[in-house]
Amino acid sequence: MTAASAGAIALALIKLGRLHFLFGGVLLHLLGVTIALYADTPFDITAFIWGQVAITATQLMTHYANDYFDLAADRANQTPTDWSGGSRVLVSGVLPPRLALHMALLLAAVALLTNLVLSVVVSPGLLTFSLLAGAQCAAWFYSAPPLRLHSRGLGELTTMLVVTLLTPLTGYALQTGRVDLLPLLAALPLGGCQFAMLLAIEFPDAEGDRAVNKRTLVVSLGAVGAMRLYVVVICAIFAALPLLVWGGLPSPVAWAAAAVSPLALWLLYRVWRGDWRNPQRWNGFGFRTILLLIFMTIAELAAFVWMIVTRWS
Repeated sequence: MTAASAGAIALALIKLGRLHFLFGGVLLHLLGVTIALYADTPFDITAFIWGQVAITATQLMTHYANDYFDLAADRANQTPTDWSGGSRVLVSGVLPPRLALHMALLLAAVALLTNLVLSVVVSPGLLTFSLLAGAQCAAWFYSAPPLRLHSRGLGELTTMLVVTLLTPLTGYALQTGRVDLLPLLAALPLGGCQFAMLLAIEFPDAEGDRAVNKRTLVVSLGAVGAMRLYVVVICAIFAALPLLVWGGLPSPVAWAAAAVSPLALWLLYRVWRGDWRNPQRWNGFGFRTILLLIFMTIAELAAFVWMIVTRWS
């Protein structure tokens, strides 16, 4: 093997990992840790570092596993975007598919080992193990047999649970040693954003998914039904904010989340303009919906930081 070919394989492996999606895991973990600091918990840097290793390993495991187990759907997909259709590395034939599976299994072992370190040494207890193991199992069986949750109409709920609920909740629990209502209240609007994001990036994949019987919600509901659900979810995110404040979410956090509403209104306008059915606009439509999740996460994080700083001053 020449240096050039080894370099090409290394670059293909990196592309297969879809590293740009890891930023969300860092943000959501940091949100959970920040909520723990707001709850007057001393910062545990060891738990923070090991927790991030566990979360990132689980994310990467999912990326490699998805490309391997979804290869048939990705090959059938003639309209991939930057955010959907897999990494396209295996479809292009640059790497053998089993290498992706081996990488996924290696990362699964890293995630499990990190879980054991956390639940036995760093933050001992069944709660730590259960949160991490639950996320790791759900992430694996999202695309892996025999469950293949994304083909049973459960993929969107599974991803929402793992990414936007369990990730900040894990960050909070690793710092505090418990699960409380506050991180769940903060995570609910983000879960809505994640759900809407998944619908947005499933439109380009629908024909390929339908061809291999991958039953995403866009396939099951049809494009029109999925579009209507997208609109309902976007509206529900902001309509629920007063209820979340009533339930105990600090009002500055709700106001910060509400500040992202202009982007949500723009997305609804783009739905009305038909971006969901226009292949030339699928990439931008997906990207803007991803931004909704990122911006709302940053807004909530900034609100909690502001409240902590204000209390200290």
